[in-house]
Amino acid sequence: MAVSGARQRFTHFLSEAKRCRSRPRPPVPASQVPILFREPYILSGYRPVGQAWSCYVLSLFQRHNESVNVWTHLLAAAALLLRWGAEPPWPAGPPGAPGLPEQPLGLYVGSALCYLCCSVAAHLLQSRSELAHYCLFFLDYVGVAVYQYGCALGHYFYGSEAAWRAGPPGPAFLPGAALLAWLSCAACCFAKSYWRRPYPPARRVCTLIPAGLAYLLISSPLLHRLGAAGPWGPGLRLHAAHMALFLLSVLFFSCPVPERFLPGRCDFLGQGHQVFHVLLALCSFTQLEALLVDARRQGPGAFGEEEVLRACLLLPLVAGCCLLTALLAGRHKHRQLLAESGGGRLGELSLAEVTRD
Repeated sequence: MAVSGARQRFTHFLSEAKRCRSRPRPPVPASQVPILFREPYILSGYRPVGQAWSCYVLSLFQRHNESVNVWTHLLAAAALLLRWGAEPPWPAGPPGAPGLPEQPLGLYVGSALCYLCCSVAAHLLQSRSELAHYCLFFLDYVGVAVYQYGCALGHYFYGSEAAWRAGPPGPAFLPGAALLAWLSCAACCFAKSYWRRPYPPARRVCTLIPAGLAYLLISSPLLHRLGAAGPWGPGLRLHAAHMALFLLSVLFFSCPVPERFLPGRCDFLGQGHQVFHVLLALCSFTQLEALLVDARRQGPGAFGEEEVLRACLLLPLVAGCCLLTALLAGRHKHRQLLAESGGGRLGELSLAEVTRD
């Protein structure tokens, strides 16, 4: 029955797409889209603004300058999910024996899927309107914040040593990670809403400072292990690899290379942001492998059930606070766009329209 209903809904979607002439229009040069949608040194491949929502969904199979950004994270989400389901993180112990908590690792995987799916939605649908652009990237920042706290959970429960947890960072680690995750989301929403293209360097600084502080805190249990004497085991080598991949991805996120030196030649393939997406996906995949190794390495009974529950409940709290921040930023931007347009065409693109065609 459920399969039949899903088939009927899919058939209805396809018939509506044909009825509304919702075949995506061909991509256009940068001069034919508002400045908000233009990327530095990317001269063509932009999807026209104002098409039906289904056009942007169907543009998943169209060649444009966001195609690679969408597919890299879409495929990464599928690969991460398949890897997680391929085998249990650790073998089952004797009945009744205490074991490591599985919830933090599952929440880490869920947080990674969250940021990947939010990124896919933002890059796939953002060309619908200026309001949709802002709201979808605010949602993208929510996904990144959720992933930040998911990484903190994984590092605390599987990647940390007992000596580090007993030290000063231990008790404040997860609450601090939750706070910095929200601050990162709030800073990104503010910077996106406040500054206009061409973006000044202050915008990048505003977004990178809280994210950098969050990264230093989240990485502190791993840095403690990396700095300890003794050879690096398989898990630690994987952690070192995912940290190197992340730092390299930040370089491509911050600098528009190689398109800066090849304007117009990287419009479809080779953009710095595409390299950033690939490196970040590899980082997440390597991080999962490292946490799986750590999960098998950790001894049972290191954490109490109450401690695990408190830590896991912080994740929906972080997600809720970030989502509320994004909604408030979207409402503020909607009012601002209405005021700038004098209640003209933008008045038709209400906040409710972000969720319907």
